[in-house]
Amino acid sequence: MKDIIYMDEPITKNDLYFVCYIIERVARKLHQPNKYVVNSIGEKELYKLICNAPVLHCENPLKIESELINDYGLVKGNFNISDVDKELCDKIPSETAIGKVYMRLIQDTLQPEEDYINGLIRVYNDSICETIDNYNCSAYYEPSYFIARAYFNGGF
Repeated sequence: MKDIIYMDEPITKNDLYFVCYIIERVARKLHQPNKYVVNSIGEKELYKLICNAPVLHCENPLKIESELINDYGLVKGNFNISDVDKELCDKIPSETAIGKVYMRLIQDTLQPEEDYINGLIRVYNDSICETIDNYNCSAYYEPSYFIARAYFNGGF
């Protein structure tokens, strides 16, 4: 994928990871599903975010989180990712861990005609995210090839 802002710079998997991580942070703060954040920001702005990722990763994540919430008018919801059965999940995975899960899923399922943003929008709008984000089950820490196979098979 080529950078649409800084034409000489390639977009890397680390840039994709950063965007997935920030989406996870914002979604958790607002108690919204990741899909809400992705669709509210929109394709054009996600391109800007991924193109600026090499610079933004040096910023305070709380600042970026706050700017995204304010800039796109994102509102609080009632989807609490940490509302889990403590016998099934004693520790919620971090935003960084889940960002990596989604980055790998996007990379592993990327179609030939897609770039990272098209893949990101496709994956976050798939029903498999409901399973990955349900920490009462083990989907989020399965090997990436297993998650990709589940995606292609329509679920776990």
